[in-house]
Amino acid sequence: MLGSAGFVIAPLYYKDFFDVLSGGLAMASKAHALVGILWKLLLVYSVGWAGWRVVSFTTSYLESRGMADLYNTCFAYLHRHSVNFFNNNFVGSLVKKINRFPNSFLGLTDMFFFEILTLAVNTLFITAILFYKNWQIGLAVIIWITVYVFLNYKFSLYKLKFDVKRNEADSRVTGFLADTITNHQNVKLFNGYAKEKTDFGKTIEGWRYLRQFTWDIASLFESFQSFSMILTELIVFYIAIRLWQRGLVTVGDFVLLQVYLINVFHRFWDFGRLIRHYYEFISDAQEMMEIFETPHQIQDTLSAKALNVPNGAIDFKDVVFSYSGTRKIFNKLNLAIDPKKRLALVGPSGAGKSSIVNLLLRNYDIDSGSIKIDDQKISQVTLESLWKNVALVPQDPILFHRTLMENIRYGRHEATDEEVIEAARLAHCDEFIANFTEGYQTYVGERGVKLSGGERQRIAIARAILKNAPILILDEATSSLDSESEHLIQEALNVLMKDKTVIVIAHRLSTIIKSDRIIVIDEGRVAEDGSHSELVKQKGLYASLWQRQVCGFIGDAE
Repeated sequence: MLGSAGFVIAPLYYKDFFDVLSGGLAMASKAHALVGILWKLLLVYSVGWAGWRVVSFTTSYLESRGMADLYNTCFAYLHRHSVNFFNNNFVGSLVKKINRFPNSFLGLTDMFFFEILTLAVNTLFITAILFYKNWQIGLAVIIWITVYVFLNYKFSLYKLKFDVKRNEADSRVTGFLADTITNHQNVKLFNGYAKEKTDFGKTIEGWRYLRQFTWDIASLFESFQSFSMILTELIVFYIAIRLWQRGLVTVGDFVLLQVYLINVFHRFWDFGRLIRHYYEFISDAQEMMEIFETPHQIQDTLSAKALNVPNGAIDFKDVVFSYSGTRKIFNKLNLAIDPKKRLALVGPSGAGKSSIVNLLLRNYDIDSGSIKIDDQKISQVTLESLWKNVALVPQDPILFHRTLMENIRYGRHEATDEEVIEAARLAHCDEFIANFTEGYQTYVGERGVKLSGGERQRIAIARAILKNAPILILDEATSSLDSESEHLIQEALNVLMKDKTVIVIAHRLSTIIKSDRIIVIDEGRVAEDGSHSELVKQKGLYASLWQRQVCGFIGDAE
């Protein structure tokens, strides 16, 4: 406010300057008076300059910390959303929404300090001075300001709905790009280039139309604004000429009037943009606000305690579960898993094997029933403690675009380099890591694309070895390995599985023959239960699957 006031007061001294120039004083007296006015201007400008320097440093302090805080808040809240939330949203769109949120804060803060507050102070001082000089001129300016602000406000509200549609189109473009880039190999291998290019062109055309439409209506309104400014300036100067004829206005007043009108027009020209930009910033932030307003589907209860796993017994009791309340997976599923035993889950695709693992990890909440670990309901313990006690080796491990050392250490963040290297040795990762020029400091690429599927699985196994959790889940953990590598990894897994409760999901039955217990899941129920030898003798689904695989191998050999 002090900075703005300084630059508004300065034109008053320029008025005196020109009045002295056009006055009847002697040359020496004029020069002395003009120099005195210059000293006053220096003082006024110095005050304004100092005020703006304070604004510059304080806003940089506020905005940088505010944006950092908002980024942290977005990150923390987003990552607390469930697996289901991420399955229903494009990664690219989520990233863009997060980036827009702090940038909206930056835009709104800049707008308040450098535009709105400055505009308010300038308008207050200028209209007060003009009224003091002549009420007719002051009234003409106030009428113009009132009409101008009202029309800009109405126009901005009209344009807002198109800005929201434009942002939605922008998010669709980002989502489409992210989806096709992620699936770039499918686009090539399935000859999808022409189709994706056509579909992207249609998406871009919708985005282009909304962009051009919002820009066109803004340009149309700005043309009206500029004409109203020209007309207002001519009217004000006409009034001033009439007053000058009556001796009520001096030459200096004309200079003051011109400077103030330029100042007001400049500020209010920006005001029209300010209102529109305000709603644009709000609409940019709105998409992230919708994420904030979406409750976390899976979260800790207020009385949640840390999970304690001395043994590792797991019990599914009358579990009822369906995805999104539509597709029912389990109807009163009962499954007890003994501690420190190896349980294998087999069955047709879609039977419910992965759903058991998802429910145990609490990626989804059950509709009814209970799931317990050592007599503790997993719904009553903290998610962090649950995940700390379970290690997962997935079928298709996804790695961070970080070094091999960092990816393996993710199993236990406080592990030393020596512990990481030992886990890698046990998982036979050191054999291929030794071939990299930078060794453990090699970056693996986005999602681990620089490694083969088998190498990624070995990294995931090393990570699980390092984590050393009491419950271990192996989801087709050797599916991407060749026979020789699988033999080596099986040795590592035998070490890893020792004294742990192990759940193995497998389609290749030869990998689970030595399991303590095999559960056959079919259509969301336990169809068969027993050891390999027992199930083969029952002539049921397991025996059929076994026979098919064995005969297939023999047939291929023949």
